[in-house]
Amino acid sequence: MEKTLVQTGSDAARLFKIILYGPESTGKTTLAADLAKHYKTAWVPEYMRSYLEEKWEQHQTPISKEDLIPIAKGQLAWEEKIASQVDKLLICDTNLLELKVYSKYYYDGFVPDFILNNISKSDKEIYLLTNIDVPWEPDGMRDRPFDREKMFEMFENELKHNGFQYHIMKGNREERLQKAIKIIDKLIDI
Repeated sequence: MEKTLVQTGSDAARLFKIILYGPESTGKTTLAADLAKHYKTAWVPEYMRSYLEEKWEQHQTPISKEDLIPIAKGQLAWEEKIASQVDKLLICDTNLLELKVYSKYYYDGFVPDFILNNISKSDKEIYLLTNIDVPWEPDGMRDRPFDREKMFEMFENELKHNGFQYHIMKGNREERLQKAIKIIDKLIDI
């Protein structure tokens, strides 16, 4: 059996994990960076973006089912590495639940067992679901400007179905940041 890469032991027990989650082009990366700056902590970037940009640069091929497990393993490895560098708060620009939603969407419901088996659930995890109330911005990687409502609904339904704690982030950059800070400050004493 493969080694599980999720946080275990003292790292998982000591950290609150804030997960930015939602459809493409909804401000996840911006909010993750803003929160990390506010709380003077590190944040975990989206591994999928890095992986796919490199794949495209080297081979000019789009994502395929075969990429899902390497992407999941890369995301977990980045989380593990950065979790070891912070004390109380880990901010993640996406996680495996996000990859699950995209996998279901793009591959007719298919999700690799590795992803399903490594989605964690903890009372120290809070999802910040980014709304589609910000303009969609093309960047070469994004490809679904007309499915934003459907995608948002899929993301929220996944949270509800699994019983994850979440809050919807609406408004402009500053409004989202202030709302997130209020939510996080209530959870932890920093």
